[in-house]
Formats: sequence, structure tokens, C-alpha cells
Amino acid sequence: MPATRLQYASQSVSKYYFIAALALFTAQIVFGLALGLQYLLGDFLFPYIPFNQARMVHTNLLIVWLLFGFQGAAYYMVPEESETELYSPKLAIALFWIFLVAGALTIVGYLAVPYAKLAELTGNDILQTMGREFLEQPLPTKLGIVAVMLGFLFNISMTVLKGRKTSISLVLMIGLWGLALLFLFSFVNPHNLVRDKMYWWFVVHLWVEGTWELIMGALLAFVLIKTTGVDREVIDKWLYVIIAMALITGILGTGHHFFFIGMPGYWLWVGSIFSAMEPIPFFMMTVFAFNMVQRRRREHPNQAALLWAVGCSVVAFLGAGVWGFIHTLSPVNYYTHGSQVTAAHGHLAFYGAYVMVVLAIISYAMPILRGRVANSQKAQNVEMWSFWMMTVGMVVMVLALTGAGILQIWLQRMPTSGAMSFMDTQDQLRFFYWIRVGGGVGFLIGLMTYLSSFFIGGAPREVPTGAAALRVRNA
Repeated sequence: MPATRLQYASQSVSKYYFIAALALFTAQIVFGLALGLQYLLGDFLFPYIPFNQARMVHTNLLIVWLLFGFQGAAYYMVPEESETELYSPKLAIALFWIFLVAGALTIVGYLAVPYAKLAELTGNDILQTMGREFLEQPLPTKLGIVAVMLGFLFNISMTVLKGRKTSISLVLMIGLWGLALLFLFSFVNPHNLVRDKMYWWFVVHLWVEGTWELIMGALLAFVLIKTTGVDREVIDKWLYVIIAMALITGILGTGHHFFFIGMPGYWLWVGSIFSAMEPIPFFMMTVFAFNMVQRRRREHPNQAALLWAVGCSVVAFLGAGVWGFIHTLSPVNYYTHGSQVTAAHGHLAFYGAYVMVVLAIISYAMPILRGRVANSQKAQNVEMWSFWMMTVGMVVMVLALTGAGILQIWLQRMPTSGAMSFMDTQDQLRFFYWIRVGGGVGFLIGLMTYLSSFFIGGAPREVPTGAAALRVRNA
């Protein structure tokens, strides 16, 4: 592939974030595989890594590596969209190291110290913020996340303000600012359990079915513009319609988490109706992606990035749309809530909507960051094989979890008398859990294949990063 150079030298800081994201992604999958084995071998890794600690690490790594991916994507995209250098590359690099060290220390804390002791050591008695799923971070970590995100948003916002304004950068900024502001609800932990669950869902749901969808739409639009050459005006129109539908359905769709937590009965109707509409924006993303590919005005040499982008739209529709709709109506959710059907939906939705879109932007940007338009054809072939291996592995896991969930509901939830106990039901699901482990192994092999594609082909001309990049640019 021919050599190239970055349009803006400060884009090179995104490489730090992408590398960290991939490393943390790998760690997340390793812990996920360990969790799958702990379902079957209860004393696996005990007492060194108990199930509750492994689960915290698995879910927290998911959030942290995606945040690294979003930040890296913003640092790469915004200078091009704004047609100006990043406001402060040094700030971006400093925040990277602060975030990475803080995240690593938190993971070490989860693994090395009992959670109750960790809460005592980190000031949870001063402001009680720990103990909720996905928001288990100690108070100092939460404060650090806020500080890092504020610095990041300042850097990105100043870049946008001094340069060109585009629909993509506008949607991206709304999503990123919304992400940061909604995280503030993680500091609110009222004693009233109903209010506690409300504020918790304000973070979790309005992230993944609200602001993150805006970020996903912006990243997908950027990659499709670069790889298809379709007019920006066409993509902008699609983007505005998609995000409007995402916000209309996603915000009121929060009601599907209010069904059985003590909220008024009208949420059964509001949550069911608007949740049933949530597949619409994901279906529109699928149509959007295929429409842009059909209308493409050039054959970009990076076909692997295009595959990730199109695959993202399809799998996101299946995971967030179809599997979400399966159990979102209140009469159905009454039986399925918290079952393995929920786990199936969560895994496929996160993989399709967010993992794949971050891998798409990394697949597009990393070759350019390394001095080439695209990876060699051999490397792209390996990467496309990894796409199918990871996707098939995830589908196997999701189908296994779906089967386990249906059987769990049949044995444990539906009988009006003589229902099987939870642990006895789990024994009946072992066949599905073994299949899930097999899918997880296949996914991990696919991820290793993806990472290996970076080392295939001719040695690229590495683009200097950070301050060195700016010196090259100014020379």
C-alpha cells in the first residue's frame, strides 16, 4: 500500500488511546471467559479471583476500553472535521496516562482487596457511591473519571470552536457531553431504593440507548464518508433522522426499566410502546450503511474498515433491536427480566453497536497513523477473517444464552406452583453454558487474529506521536 501522512499531526495522539483500548478489550474477554468457566466449575480460580470480583473487572473493563476508544476516535476525527490541529495534544497525552493509571489501580484494587474493605479505604463513608452494577468504581476513581472527561471535553470543544463545524462533529460533541453529564448521576445514591434504581438507569440506559448511540452514529458516518466517498450532504440527512429517532425512542424507552421497581403503572405502557420503537433507528442505520455502500463513488483500499462499519449496523440491529424487542414488552419482561435472555441481548447489543464501531474506526485510522493508506491485502484478509470469527463466536454465545434463558423461564419463572429453585435450574442449563464457553473461546481466537493483522505485511513507516509529531509538522 502507498505511504501517506496524517492531515493533522495532532491526530497522532489517538494512537495511544487505540492501543490501550485494544489491550483492555483483550483483558475483558479473558475475564469473560473465566466467568463462563466459573458458571460450570464453581471453584475455578477461587479464592484468588472470586466470581464477584471477576464480574466487576469484566464489566468495568468493557466501559473503560470503550471510553478509550471513543476518546481516541474523537481525537482522530475532530481535527479532520474541524480542519484544524487539536487544541492541546499535550493535554490529550497527559489525560491518557492519568486515565490509564487510575483505571489500572482500580482494577488492582478490585482484585487485591475485598470490596467492602476497598469501600472503607476509598472514602465511601464520605459519599456513598459504590455497590451498584457497572458503577462499582471507588469515589476517587469516579472523581478522576469526571476530571479526565472534563479535560477531554475542553480539548475537543475548543478544537471544534476554532475550526469548521460539521454535522458529524456536532452529533459527536452532543453524545460526548451527554455521556459526561449523565455520569454525574453515579454520585447520587439515595436510600430510597426506587429513586436509587431510577438514577442508576439514568446513567446506564441513557448511556447505551441514548448518548452512546449519537457517538456510534457519528463514528459510523465518518467511516462511511471516508470509505465510500458519498456526498456529505446525503450522509448528514440520514444522520439527523437516525439520531432524532434514537433520542425519541431511547429517552422514553427508559421506561422499560421502570416496570417492576415501584414506579406508577403508566410506565408499563410508556416503556412498552417506546421500547418497541427502539429497533427503528437501528434498522435505519442498517439501511443507511447499505445505501451508502451502494452509492459509493470510489473503491477505498481499506475494505476491512468498510466491513466493520457495515457489520456494525447489521449486528447492532440484531442485538439492540431484535433481541431487545424480544423481551421489552412488559407482559413478556415480567418473566424474562434478569434471566439469561437479558444476558444474550446485552452481549449482542454491546458487540454490535459499540465494540464493532470502535473496531471500525481503529481499522480505518490505525493504518494511516502508521503511515499507510490501508494495510496490505494479506493483513486485511486476516482482519476480515477475524471479523467473521468474532461475530460467529458471539452469535454462538448469544444463541446459547437465549436457549438457556428460555429454559430458565420455563422451569423457574412460569410455573405458578412447584417452580424449580434457582440453583437446580442452573444445573439444567449446563449444556448451554458449555456452548457459551465454546463461543467465548472462538471469540478470543478471533480477537487474537485481529490483533495479529497489525503485524502482517511490510513494515510501515511509523508516524511520530505527540510533541514529536508537531515538531515534524512544523519543520
